[in-house]
Amino acid sequence: MRILFALCLIIGLSSCSGVGQAPVEEKGPGSFLTGKSEQGLKIADFGPDKGSAALPINALLWRASLDIASSIPLDDVDTFGGTIVTEWYQLDAADEERIKLAIFVLDRELRSDGIRVVVYVQKRQGDVWSDHGTDTEMGLQLEELILTRAREIRAATVSETQ
Repeated sequence: MRILFALCLIIGLSSCSGVGQAPVEEKGPGSFLTGKSEQGLKIADFGPDKGSAALPINALLWRASLDIASSIPLDDVDTFGGTIVTEWYQLDAADEERIKLAIFVLDRELRSDGIRVVVYVQKRQGDVWSDHGTDTEMGLQLEELILTRAREIRAATVSETQ
């Protein structure tokens, strides 16, 4: 009985060897999700002027936004949508207040209206955190920091290529 079972198992496994199958052609890079060639999104270098394969947002503003927000734990990052959302973060100076950043890169150009930062504020009332609106002034200050950092990155890139 064991010999018959072993013989059936060997015949069954050897029939799965793929004899007579056509070889698989590799057509270049493809999607890692679907396995199909020439599909999926191509991520280009983060430098300026990389053509149509680049991000749908300004790469300098994106890198600068990540640099500025890197001191706060990130909750959600959408590269192709151009959004960065942080976790709630308690500032050192205010024990009863915490903030959450939502950064939006809005344009492919390095312009002052290409970035928007919304700073949500919560205040502690006992053991419960309650929403307390947004801090427009801090949002504007962070936008300026991001724009300054993006200009620094661009200046460093230009000086490296010359």
